[in-house]
Amino acid sequence: MTLKKTLTIAGSDASGGAGLEADLKAFEQHDTYGMAAVTVIATMDPDNNWAHGVHTLPIDVLKAQLKTAFSTGIDALKTGMLSTEEVIKTSGEAILASGVKNVVIDPVMVCKGEDEVLNPGTVGAMIEYLLPNALVTTPNLFEAGQLAGTGTPKTIEEMKIAAEKIVEKGAKNVVIKGGRALQSDKAVDLFYDGQDFYLLETEKVDTTYNHGAGCTFAASVTANLANGLSVKEAVIEAKEFVAAGIKHGWKLNEFVGPVYHGAKPRLGAPEVIVKQI
Repeated sequence: MTLKKTLTIAGSDASGGAGLEADLKAFEQHDTYGMAAVTVIATMDPDNNWAHGVHTLPIDVLKAQLKTAFSTGIDALKTGMLSTEEVIKTSGEAILASGVKNVVIDPVMVCKGEDEVLNPGTVGAMIEYLLPNALVTTPNLFEAGQLAGTGTPKTIEEMKIAAEKIVEKGAKNVVIKGGRALQSDKAVDLFYDGQDFYLLETEKVDTTYNHGAGCTFAASVTANLANGLSVKEAVIEAKEFVAAGIKHGWKLNEFVGPVYHGAKPRLGAPEVIVKQI
């Protein structure tokens, strides 16, 4: 028996709901062998309204982890929280040198519940070192606006403009996650393959138990690519997987509720409606 090997280059979420913990859960549910190179450790303070702390690991430690993981032969990888320009540059150069083609860039810029870019310089570094490596990038609305330089899109037409600009900067495919933030009665994402636009729609779930949804989506795309799906197929299945996880999200504590990674295989998934526009 052999499994496809998937790697996440991301931060550790001490609460287990997002970051590399979410990625590894998603990798496992998609029947791949998950590995992780830890960039930062994110902590949350229960005595201070779950305020986040971001603790970046030494760059030599990251390099050693990347050397270890890439030596095994990686079929697909994703990035998550890369907290400094040096971490982004190091990761981007290692990805390029590895020759891995199935690369998913999740351009994490803020912690859940925060509303400022962790480090403003990281946006330019992502554009320089990550987007040219990206087979797929999976920004949310805020991240798409930062990468595109357009400001946060608020409509489908503005999402299309942002997606085109992101492809111009090197990514081959873009999924802009509208999710609950877009003003729609559906949970809507936009997929752009460099030529055609597709809307991916599922029912919108009225819940705050969605911690780790973005990480889980990108990790699911990554695992699907490792398993041989096309980019479009990988994105649609990931949308099913995370929609089920959100629908069956659960309360961890008074501050947060994570998605349930076992939802789709055990409880089924909401239908994804795909519309070319």
